[in-house]
Amino acid sequence: MDANKKEFIKFMQDSGVLTFGDFVTKSGRRTPYFVNTGNYCTGEQLHRLGIYYARCIKETIGDAFDVLFGPAYKGIPLAALTAAALYSEYAIDRPYFFNRKEVKDHGEGGSFVGCKLKPGMRVVYIEDVITAGTSISETIPLLRAAASDLIIEHEFITVDRMEIRSEENRTTAVAAVKEEFGLNVHSIVNTAEIIEYLRETSADADLISRMEAYAEKYCIM
Repeated sequence: MDANKKEFIKFMQDSGVLTFGDFVTKSGRRTPYFVNTGNYCTGEQLHRLGIYYARCIKETIGDAFDVLFGPAYKGIPLAALTAAALYSEYAIDRPYFFNRKEVKDHGEGGSFVGCKLKPGMRVVYIEDVITAGTSISETIPLLRAAASDLIIEHEFITVDRMEIRSEENRTTAVAAVKEEFGLNVHSIVNTAEIIEYLRETSADADLISRMEAYAEKYCIM
């Protein structure tokens, strides 16, 4: 695992975003780790987070895109800080926009705020994590209705949990998003890398064992 990924995992821990213990997910699974990106709250943390997103985008697709999209609500600041970091770190100057949860019927109106979409634009989707792909299923149709021939091929997230949807449906959320919407999902890190990091840095053998058991049961590594 490269130094950047190790640095990011430590950054998540230091920011209180990645925590270990005994948690219950929305799906009812008991998990030994939890990722809450809502805990990024300081100027320094947001600045660094934007740089990690920007680096992931630069290393994956370079500057081959036209605009960043952040779904409401958590995706809004993520798209904004990523746009700023792309410019400050790589001189890639791209606009961003986001959707409204409720369509505004006065003033400028509309479903989106920020950059005005044009036919054929290449849109990069920015989100924190994917759990069930709900925001994607809600917003992709809105995007496609806003301008013709949009190219929406890439999504960037912080952590890929690599989890199956259920015992009956052993498709991961990332694979489902690819199949249904054609989105290639790129994460800064994933569960396998978090476990590798713990093996290298943690003396907590019980935690490592619980992480490995959870991954074996619920994840496609």
